[in-house]
Amino acid sequence: MRKLLLSTLAFGIALATSATLPVTASAQDGASLVVGSDFGVAPWMVRGTNGPEGFGVDLINAIGAKIGRPKVEITDVNFSGLFAALFASRIDITVNPLNITKDRSEKMLFAEPIFATGNGFIVAKGDKIGGFEDLKGKAIAVNRGTLSDTWATANAEKYGFDVQRYETFPDSVQAVLTKRAFSALNEIPTTVYAASKNPRIEVAFKDFDGRKFGYAFRNDSVELRNKVEDAIECLKREGVLVALYKKWYNEEPAADSPLSTVYPGYGAPGFTGYEEKPHELSCK
Repeated sequence: MRKLLLSTLAFGIALATSATLPVTASAQDGASLVVGSDFGVAPWMVRGTNGPEGFGVDLINAIGAKIGRPKVEITDVNFSGLFAALFASRIDITVNPLNITKDRSEKMLFAEPIFATGNGFIVAKGDKIGGFEDLKGKAIAVNRGTLSDTWATANAEKYGFDVQRYETFPDSVQAVLTKRAFSALNEIPTTVYAASKNPRIEVAFKDFDGRKFGYAFRNDSVELRNKVEDAIECLKREGVLVALYKKWYNEEPAADSPLSTVYPGYGAPGFTGYEEKPHELSCK
């Protein structure tokens, strides 16, 4: 589950297209782009023998090359400490698979959506979940501080289950394997990939609810947000995000996926911080 090979193909594409976007001269040009993510979310980002590997690694490296910041430093931050690291300026961007929410958008800037998701419930092979009612009397393991934690906390009394909180996703899966918990709850893509790598578990229930992932920035990082979004939109048009998804998740994305949808304006439509005015995009 943890051992993935670094994508030399995507990195090569990133280098080849590094001059696509005009780069405004500034003191930061050429400086390292420091980003933060939890390394325990496969295949988005995991710790490999030579550093972090996965979909999220290839994507941020491609973006860094696009915006003239080819040296990207990826910091391993547990999700529970991710926002603190951003607000304290220890990182420039969160590159976790982060849900765009109303509450979060009021505290930080988001770039446009790049990924669709929902709730995925992992169980031991053979166990079944036909609906939320089947969780009654069970223990549900979540990654502390995530939207999965928020959902479980809000619905525990309604559906009659207990919530167990762990610092990483692998720890929550281990709780299922050792029978401490009945199910591990996380984002659908993460759970599907984990189950594909471990024959002892399976995804018993998927709750697609319209949620989307996006990068988050400090509110004073409008220029960086817009520059990164230009790069994301160019990479979408070039088919790079779709190619990375097929490589790491081993399936075709939906035709209307945020992996290929270019949104008007800057930011996440419908959320605080969104600038709806269309902008010119030059992708060479």
